[in-house]
Amino acid sequence: MAVQVDDIGLLTIVQHVDLDVEEDEETIASVIVVVEDAEKQQHHHLRSIASALVIRQIPSQGISFQLWPAATSFLTLLDHNTSCTPLTPFLSKSQRILELGSGTGLVGIAAAATLGAYVTLTDLPHVLPNLQFNADANAHALAFNCGTVHVASLRWGEAEDMESVGREFDLLLASDVVYHDHLFDPLLQTVHFFLSGDNSPVFLMAHLKRWKKKDSVFFKKARKMFHVEMIHSDPPSPGSRVGVAFYLFTRKCGNGKLTSQTMPVP
Repeated sequence: MAVQVDDIGLLTIVQHVDLDVEEDEETIASVIVVVEDAEKQQHHHLRSIASALVIRQIPSQGISFQLWPAATSFLTLLDHNTSCTPLTPFLSKSQRILELGSGTGLVGIAAAATLGAYVTLTDLPHVLPNLQFNADANAHALAFNCGTVHVASLRWGEAEDMESVGREFDLLLASDVVYHDHLFDPLLQTVHFFLSGDNSPVFLMAHLKRWKKKDSVFFKKARKMFHVEMIHSDPPSPGSRVGVAFYLFTRKCGNGKLTSQTMPVP
């Protein structure tokens, strides 16, 4: 267990989960425990555009209002995209990007700022005001490459929300979205919907393995529906046994259709 104090004095306790130990359903609550309620803002410098992103977190509002390790790893690769990272072949061609489970919006905003892309940030309705706040707060960084950010509600697995967002995307992004097992099927349904678009998009997901059993279940389901390949892995951070891994999801069928045996049941 490690104790961290951020630049405004917010004390957090970070507990690293042992992947060899069977976990219960409440493990997520012990991953990051915030002992002092406070709103906080963090600055993330982007060398590629000589600017910094300002991201507001509100830990008392829940996990969607906090930054997680995979997001900062994604940020680093976006910032080094011109140096030919493992993600460059997919990022360099993308002008319309959809981020699933955006949370604070760090990854999507960074993608818009560094790539000059049109990025749609999505999450549950109650998360959108903070997402919009962070998008507005970074107008200066977005202007460097003429990037654009749009915020939209997207409840995974809800056909009405998915149709409203549309399918005109070159790339899907997500980071640290595999945690609650009851969301596995809705998430995969959502990914399938968007990967079936005419632009033949792909899905890049950054993920830090925390729960051996849950992760195994998710990827077993995913591989029934998509081609899934790990294309990059960060070295472990101090105190951890694994680093953030990046996965590429592509659709299996040319027409984007799945059989009833592979499509998860709502």
